[in-house]
Amino acid sequence: MTEQTYTTPSADIAAEMIQLGRQARQAARAMRNASGQAKAVALRAMADRLLDQKAVLQSENAKDLEAARASQISGAMLDRLQLSDKAIANMADGLRQIADMPDPVGSLSASTTRPNGMRVAQMRVPLGVIGIIYESRPNVTIDAAALCLKSGNATILRGGSEAFHSNRALGAVIAQGLADAGLPRHAVQVVGTTDRAAVGHLVTMTDYVDVIVPRGGKGLIARLAAEAKVPLIKHLDGNCHVYLDASADLDKAHDIAVNAKTYRYGICGAMETLLVHAGIAARILPRLGNTLTGMGVELRGCDATRAILPQALPATEDDWRTEYLEPILAIRIVDDIDAALDHIARYSSEHTESIVTESLQAAERFQREVDSSSVYVNLPTCFADGYEYGLGAEIGISTNRLHARGPVGLEGLTTYKWVLTGNGQLRG
Repeated sequence: MTEQTYTTPSADIAAEMIQLGRQARQAARAMRNASGQAKAVALRAMADRLLDQKAVLQSENAKDLEAARASQISGAMLDRLQLSDKAIANMADGLRQIADMPDPVGSLSASTTRPNGMRVAQMRVPLGVIGIIYESRPNVTIDAAALCLKSGNATILRGGSEAFHSNRALGAVIAQGLADAGLPRHAVQVVGTTDRAAVGHLVTMTDYVDVIVPRGGKGLIARLAAEAKVPLIKHLDGNCHVYLDASADLDKAHDIAVNAKTYRYGICGAMETLLVHAGIAARILPRLGNTLTGMGVELRGCDATRAILPQALPATEDDWRTEYLEPILAIRIVDDIDAALDHIARYSSEHTESIVTESLQAAERFQREVDSSSVYVNLPTCFADGYEYGLGAEIGISTNRLHARGPVGLEGLTTYKWVLTGNGQLRG
C-alpha cells in the first residue's frame, strides 16, 4: 500500500470513506450474528500473529519512530508511539484476556412478567459501526479492534499519520485473524490515507457510522466535537488530582503520589495536581519534593507550598487547569477536605481523582461527592485503564454522562433492545 499524503484530492477521499462505510455497515450485519466462539478464535489468532510477526511490526514501527524523532516529537508522544517488546506482549495478553471474557451480545436481563402473562426483558446488542480516531498510539489499533470485535461491532480505525506504518502492519495482523476465524474481512478496516480530510468525512457519515470514539489530544477532540454529526464517546483532557488527607499514612502517600505522577507522564490518568492537607504538608512535602525533583519533575506550587519547597516555581491560575502530559506537577496546600473538594469541583476535567486517607469517613465522602468518571481511595490515578479494571482493554475513557462513563470496555460498546414474549395476548 502506498502512503497517501495531505494533497490527495478531496473527491477521492470522500469516495474512499463512503466505500469503507458501506463495507462496515454490511459487515456489522454479519457481526451481529457471529458466534462467541468465532470471535474468540479470531482474537487468539491475532495474539499469536502479533508475537510471530514481532520483527515485521517493529521494522514498520521503526519508520514511524525515525520520522517522529526528525520532527522533534515530545518524549511523551514518542513513548506512546513505540512498539516495544513489552508493548507487543501486552497487546497479545489483552487480546487473549478479551477472548476469554463472557460475550455480552445476546445476554438477557432478568425478565419481568406482566399481569397478562407477557414477559419483558432487555437483550444486549452491538452498537453497529464504530469509528475510532486516535493519535500516535498504535496499540489502540489492537485494543479497539479487539473490543469492537468481541462486542459484535464493525469498526473503522483512523490512526494518526505519525503511526501510519505501524497501524498498517497491525491492520494486516487483524485481517489475518479475521480470516482465520471466517469472520467478515471488513469487520475491521484501517483507513489507508493520512489525509486529514478522511476524519472530517468519517465524523459526518451518519448513514454508515453509529458512534465515534476519539482518542487524542484536547485539540483533536475539541475539533471533532465541533464538526461531528455522529455521536461521540469522548473526554477532552485528564486533569487528574490526588488529595493527601490529614489522616494519610505518610509512606503510603509518598509512594502513591510518586507513582501517580511518574508511572507514565503521557497518559490521561497521570496526576497533574497534588492537593495536600495543611496538617501534614510540612511532614510529607520535603521528602516528596526531593523524590520528584530527583526524577526530573518540575514542581509548581502555591505560596504555602513554596515556603516548604523552595525549588518549586510559582503556580499560576492556568496551572490548576492544565493537563501537562509532561514531568510537571502543580501542588496546592489546602486547609481541609472541603477545600480539596472545592478545588477539584472547580478545576477537574471529571476524569480521575484519588484520596489518600486512613479515615473511612473521609474516603466515603470523597467517593460520594467527587463527580468524576473514576474516584479512588488509596490508589494512584494511573490505574485509570480498562486493562487494570479487568475489562481486558478499553476503547477510551469517557467523561460523558451518556452513554458510557469511565473506561469503555465491552458493555460500553453495546446497547440493548427490549424483547417481549407472549402467547397470543392482545391489547384491550
